[in-house]
Amino acid sequence: MSGASPAAAPGLRLYDRTTELAAVARLVARVDAGTGGVLFLTGDPGEGRTVLLDRAAADFPGRAYRIAAPGHRAPWSGARALFAALAATPSAGRRALRRARVGDGLGAAVADLVAGTGGTGTGPGSGSRRSVLICLDDLHLWDAHSRAALTASWQEPDRRGLGWLLSAVRHHRFPDVPGAETVRLGRLTPAGGRALLSDMCPVAPAPWVEGRLLDEAAGHPGVLTATVRRLSPAHLAGTTPLPRPAADGAVLAEVYGGLMGRLPADSRRLLAVVALAAHTGSGGPDAPTDGIGIDAVLAGARAARTSVEPLDGLIADGLLHRSGATLRFEDSFLGRALLASAPGPGSGPGADPAPGRTTTTVLARSEGHRADRLGPPAAVRALTPLARGRSQLVRGLAALAGGPVMDAHEAFLEAAELLRERAPVEASDARFLAMEAAWAGGDVAGCLAALHGGREVRGTERDFADGLSAALDVRLDEARAALTRVVARDGAADDPRLLLRAGSAALVLGDTTAAARVHTRALARARAEDRTALLPRALEHLAYAELRAGRYSRAARTAREGLRAAEVTGQDNVAAHQHAVLALVASVAGDGKAVREHAGRALATARPHGLVQAATLAEWALARDELGRGLAAQATARLVPLVRPGPRGGHFALRMLAVPCFVEAAVASGRSAEARAAAEEYAVWAAQGIDRPAPAQLARCRALLAKDEESAYWFGEAVRRHDSCGNDFERARTLLAYGTWLRRRRRPGDARGPLRDALVTFERAAAEGWAEHARSELRATGGATGGAADPSVARELTPQQQRIARLVAQGATNREVADRLALSPRTVDHHLRSVFARLGIRSRVELPGVVGGWGAATGSSPREGLS
Repeated sequence: MSGASPAAAPGLRLYDRTTELAAVARLVARVDAGTGGVLFLTGDPGEGRTVLLDRAAADFPGRAYRIAAPGHRAPWSGARALFAALAATPSAGRRALRRARVGDGLGAAVADLVAGTGGTGTGPGSGSRRSVLICLDDLHLWDAHSRAALTASWQEPDRRGLGWLLSAVRHHRFPDVPGAETVRLGRLTPAGGRALLSDMCPVAPAPWVEGRLLDEAAGHPGVLTATVRRLSPAHLAGTTPLPRPAADGAVLAEVYGGLMGRLPADSRRLLAVVALAAHTGSGGPDAPTDGIGIDAVLAGARAARTSVEPLDGLIADGLLHRSGATLRFEDSFLGRALLASAPGPGSGPGADPAPGRTTTTVLARSEGHRADRLGPPAAVRALTPLARGRSQLVRGLAALAGGPVMDAHEAFLEAAELLRERAPVEASDARFLAMEAAWAGGDVAGCLAALHGGREVRGTERDFADGLSAALDVRLDEARAALTRVVARDGAADDPRLLLRAGSAALVLGDTTAAARVHTRALARARAEDRTALLPRALEHLAYAELRAGRYSRAARTAREGLRAAEVTGQDNVAAHQHAVLALVASVAGDGKAVREHAGRALATARPHGLVQAATLAEWALARDELGRGLAAQATARLVPLVRPGPRGGHFALRMLAVPCFVEAAVASGRSAEARAAAEEYAVWAAQGIDRPAPAQLARCRALLAKDEESAYWFGEAVRRHDSCGNDFERARTLLAYGTWLRRRRRPGDARGPLRDALVTFERAAAEGWAEHARSELRATGGATGGAADPSVARELTPQQQRIARLVAQGATNREVADRLALSPRTVDHHLRSVFARLGIRSRVELPGVVGGWGAATGSSPREGLS
């Protein structure tokens, strides 16, 4: 389909093209008559559109120009020939030619040239002008601006003897052009197929070989031609058996590869869904099928995380045919080509799934995720290792999305073995997915088996595999070196898969801030690229990173969005994880009803599917809620299995994170020995430096376990360490524990400061349950908790804070206070927050009631301030 000079080579033979050649003859007659015209030719890949244009150009008596679409082998040669022939034309043509040379759209330049020169023909009514036929191939590949300019020229009422012969694939929608004719290329008859075979074959094919080739090609000239090119003379003579099928996936991928590559990604994925559905439903690639039910396709598309939005367009374009409640391919070869060339899934956490997993997903869910139920057993045995490997990938993805995750792990490992030599990139993807499944299932050995067996894992992926393996083996120096490289390199990438991997590496390193930042970028890229299937996983990773970073309101917002996305796409396991995150956030807020609702929904999926990570998070949330409501013994009993090592314990990556909560509950319920043993193990883990809040929480554990003034030291040390780790909620829990300890030792004055600071933090975090606990402790010290006048409290404020409090109590704004005291508004705001914390109030409207009784305590008039 390269551009050609004005004279095309004669002698091109066509087969069974009588109807199409008659349409070309009618166009030529209109050109000769001086009226011009437009003829559109449409057909499937390989049906001979290009050869027909070549033949028309060769037979045309005037000047014919063959122009190929940009991006072909010689994209501009036809245009240059046209420009050269029309260079000596009126000024409009020359101006257009100059514009084309500096980069205007080729179609716009041709349209301008035509408008400037008029037709040049020799037929009746043309005067001295010569006839011109422009044969333009693959209109669907031209840019939109060029197509629009060409369409405008075709719609002119006077085409001045110029003929246009244009081709495009069948699903392309031609513009509405008055008087234009559209011809659909047909398939070959048996006689036409035999004639083509006779011309192509170096030796006469044996009769049974000829019959077999004609049957498999089904009248498709491109498929027949590509099949014969792959056969040896011995195959044709029948002395060597033909491949079965002869027109195999490689042949069809060759013929249809261009079409598939140019389809939008969502359309291609949905077509692959339908193709795999038809394949597995019919018992093999050669079995006939009456179509696949639309309901099955829609359900499978949701499970496959594939958008169904392109469906109506694919039907309208003729790529799919709908009959009642079933769908089928208009061209069955396209479905087989999609199966042969469908890529495997993306790698690493949050991987984008293979496009053709729909029916396998449906079968996996309805038949227990068993790989031996992919169609009839004979069809399974007939599949190539490559096809079996990809089928196992699909099985694994189905289970990872909504089934037992260790079933997914086994399917991915089997896929990796089958694909190791034949598709090493997909094999590498399968191993990373197997690791992700084992991680969700809390199986360290499974993670290591997936990572250690990957000889096909190379390059940048090797750092992630080696770093994670070292972390799981507690070789932390090695892990840090490798995973730090992953965060630095992949964290700056644009590929959302690499960004998710980098964010996971940051979490393993304990850098929750970097993890949240990188996962935010991954989510933004997934949205920008319209990766609908990847969004739930990106939101899952981001919600967990924000939870670990102590950003609870953000984690809740992200988890709610992720929950909606997971439910829409049928990713039940992702939904369970998001419910667990929401349960933990609710435990922070002290919303017991929400904790129980979200934890229950998480556990309903996590337990049967083996989601140990989600189950651990949900149980931890329930225990935190119980501890916040004073049910220490119940919380301890729930936490014991979570902090226990071994296969019957909690998730290996969460076990140590739950220890501070367990120590607090165990001490309160009189199980100090167990608390002490857990704290000692936690001390070893905290020293490894992979969790920033760990040193502060370790100091709190030691304070709870220590006696007398040693506890005071450790509480002070815990508060100091909290100041550098950034988790305000955990700092407030430490202050609450410290204030409670001080009150119980009859030191109410000392207890009020920590308790007020804790109260304000809990209120800002909307942690109402914890805030009420802090108010109760504060009331027990005799301190104000919400506006009661307590003159002694004023002594805890600095003179500057007292002045600011009085002015604000009288109604001054922060700006007015700043002007009055020669301060910046930011400084006033900082002091005011400290005042609120010390006074145990939430807003400025509570200040008048508190400040009103200060006169005697502070030695100043209550009306001092604005005067």
